[in-house]
Amino acid sequence: MTDPAHLPATSAPVGGPHAAADPSPYAVRFGRTDPSLGTFSVRGVDPLADTALLHRWVTHPKASFWLMQGASLTDVEREYMAIAAAEHHDAFLGLHDGAPAFLIERYDPAFVELKGLYDAQPGDIGMHFLVDPAPSGGPLHGFTRAVLTTVMAFLFEDASVRRVVVEPDVRNTAVHALNEAVGFQVVEKIAKPEKEALLSVCTREAFEAATEGGAR
Repeated sequence: MTDPAHLPATSAPVGGPHAAADPSPYAVRFGRTDPSLGTFSVRGVDPLADTALLHRWVTHPKASFWLMQGASLTDVEREYMAIAAAEHHDAFLGLHDGAPAFLIERYDPAFVELKGLYDAQPGDIGMHFLVDPAPSGGPLHGFTRAVLTTVMAFLFEDASVRRVVVEPDVRNTAVHALNEAVGFQVVEKIAKPEKEALLSVCTREAFEAATEGGAR
């Protein structure tokens, strides 16, 4: 990061051209409209009010790569309370047409997840995302790619962010294909305590080229 001691300005309760007037950290702070799938928006995770929802998502069998399969409600609450209190890590709930649909975690990779495992550069930001594994209306064609496009546009809205860095499990081939579709390039395999990961990066320019200007 430009200032490695802090996450970008969008970690503040309100900031950027899409920010809501409501100063609540749980107010919608970013939004975009997909021409085929409707409106996507992002707000902060409320570690108390969102616990039951997040517990259903992170413990679902389809969310095995999130590594919280055996977590209890209390475990999930504590995890997101800790993230809310962390200096280099934060979490957001993504909405589709106003309804919860995906989870984002954003972190400074110089301090979280990748500390000491790669050559961190100023302007790097790390990211995890999870789409609702069992949507009530069933899966929509192109939905996960639209979610990832929204996540990337949200991260790059901060002018200080130059690259998004991810470290998915090498076995998660579906995510590798999605990452490539929005501009990520594989750097190398790295060994983490919990998995073998595929370190990949996406520059602002690569994202814009892959999504016709950032899909704004």
